[in-house]
Amino acid sequence: MPQIDFRTLFENLPSPHVVLDRGFRFVEANLAYQAVTERSREELLGRGMFELFPNEGPSGRQLRESFERVFATGQPDTLALIPYAIPLPRSLGGGFEMRYWSAVHTPLFDEAGEVAFLLQNTVDVTDIQRLKDMAYGPGGEPAPQPPVEGATQLLQRAQELQETNLVLVEETNQLRNLFMQAPSFMAVLLGPDYTFRLVNNAYQQLVGHRPLIGRPLMEAVPELHGQPFPDILAEVMRTGQAYIGAAASVMLQRAPDAAAEERFVDFIFQPIFDARGAPWGVFVEGSDVTDRIRAEEQQKLLLDELNHRVKNTLATVQSIAAQTLRTSADPEAFKAAFEARLMALSATHDLLTQSVWRGADLNDVIMLELRPHGSDRYTVRGPSVALSPAEALTLGLVFHELATNAAKYGALSSQEGCVRVSWSLHDDGARPRLELSWTEEGGPTVTPPQRQGFGSRLIERSLKGDIDGQADLDFAPQGLRCRLSVRLRVQDAAEAAA
Repeated sequence: MPQIDFRTLFENLPSPHVVLDRGFRFVEANLAYQAVTERSREELLGRGMFELFPNEGPSGRQLRESFERVFATGQPDTLALIPYAIPLPRSLGGGFEMRYWSAVHTPLFDEAGEVAFLLQNTVDVTDIQRLKDMAYGPGGEPAPQPPVEGATQLLQRAQELQETNLVLVEETNQLRNLFMQAPSFMAVLLGPDYTFRLVNNAYQQLVGHRPLIGRPLMEAVPELHGQPFPDILAEVMRTGQAYIGAAASVMLQRAPDAAAEERFVDFIFQPIFDARGAPWGVFVEGSDVTDRIRAEEQQKLLLDELNHRVKNTLATVQSIAAQTLRTSADPEAFKAAFEARLMALSATHDLLTQSVWRGADLNDVIMLELRPHGSDRYTVRGPSVALSPAEALTLGLVFHELATNAAKYGALSSQEGCVRVSWSLHDDGARPRLELSWTEEGGPTVTPPQRQGFGSRLIERSLKGDIDGQADLDFAPQGLRCRLSVRLRVQDAAEAAA
């Protein structure tokens, strides 16, 4: 197939065309423009439009504003009729000649998608205006002499056409603005390569504001290779049937040099038909529903987690109730001990709720039990340790039992007593190991119990049954010492830290 010589084509276009840069300087001018302005290409290039054709009046301002709109908005602009005097060459005696023009200004984009140049196509409609003068006289008054036969009718048709064009231009601009500002993403793809003809702001935002206009789909959005959308477009073009997709996953590069990220879209591919009824393009419309889909996934995850937590909590409450009842001498003692343990469980739940059940910090779990006794009654020292929800709940009950025992019988039951808590984290394998020491000082002399109480059993059994840990209780005369060792779950701990 022979190649088209676009320079020759431009030079020989029958109507005047020029290309201007952002300073309104001539970059190129075809032969028709040179003829109508009686200026050579060498006289035009590099010179400013308003330098060669100055006009400080309303027409000059109107022309300049049209140029500025094109560069500012990236949208074409039309001047249906503009009177504009042009200088006469010296060979004709100099001076100016008033001419009337209809002009279309079209943006030309660079590789970055920015407006770099402006293409002006002008049509000299001076003869039509002169017909008006012949029909009505200057200023619209009836002419003193009868007009040329048919001139009035020709003028009327020209005026009707001009008015119609003005209405069409206004309606087109309104529709284009609605298209560009629509909240859903839209694009028009034409031809077998699905070349971008129109895209709105929402579509540009979806694909990272990359250059699209005039580029084939797979060149402009290459990450779509291997994804189903090109095949769906081909099917729409082949069958002429629209395709509707819901919550479809698509991988898109939304920033230069960034990795493709997953987005979810509701969309429709609507075929565009030519005059013969054959598909020749596709109108793309849809919405980015990524936030909704991720919220739904998070909600399902939370509901599943909640169901699991409720079952575990009920089992824990059942165990606490049974053990408390077995070791309580009377209903009042049972009620007090049971409510205290439930409150400890509730406090840890509140702490986890603040992090949406991702986890809790060890220091926060300990302080829930020690803070009510006053800051002068304890010392706490150790690095930040992220606990999973299960680890936080279990250790929360363990610290509650230790603090309750200290308040009743140990260091916190006297004015001089003190509890010292310290811990360290050891990375000696696939899972980090937490080593914690609870030491009581200054309280009454401790006598080892004759039998194991509920608190001791809860501490030991909870650590072994609910999490991977163990406890060593030493009822030394100077005060209770408890050493805890827990293997932390790496995945849950990372989630808690997040």
